[in-house]
Amino acid sequence: MPHLALYTFGVMKSPLTDPGPLTREFYESGEAVYREIGRHPGYIAHAEAARHIQGVLFDADWGEWGEFVVPAWYGKGRSAETTALAATLSLWSGLRPAFDAIYTGLHRAALNRRYDWFERTGHPGYVLWWVTDGAIPTWQDGVSKLEHLHEYGSAPHAFTFHRSFAPGGTPTRLEDVETKSEVR
Repeated sequence: MPHLALYTFGVMKSPLTDPGPLTREFYESGEAVYREIGRHPGYIAHAEAARHIQGVLFDADWGEWGEFVVPAWYGKGRSAETTALAATLSLWSGLRPAFDAIYTGLHRAALNRRYDWFERTGHPGYVLWWVTDGAIPTWQDGVSKLEHLHEYGSAPHAFTFHRSFAPGGTPTRLEDVETKSEVR
């Protein structure tokens, strides 16, 4: 059974190592969000660095998730002192569980505050795609899919919740997913 990959990317207003209250608040809420999402039905895994050091993303060891890369349009720093971005890469059992985890609970509350922390870039903030069971998406996969989504819009290999596709490439809607899962 295919799994759903989700890549998110945002440019922060301040570097990750900024000692100010907004950055501290972002980290504190992020830890609680990750704990809650990690317990959500349908969650499989997310990319984690072997050692978490605040502000270090580019030189971290991400294991099978691959080398950390960012979209070409990211123009801020890449050192621990200057990196100003947040990115996630995760695996889900399907569209509905991922949607529910993102748009409810603590993550929904964080989304409501996103413009306190993130710049408005004119680029999509996330992209979805299907991977075969057992496959681990890489950061490069996520960046390529996000850039494709920005350039061409939703397609079976790079889409959003609002213009989504089933694993076979057929357009689908969350309402269709909900109905199908209720039948089972």
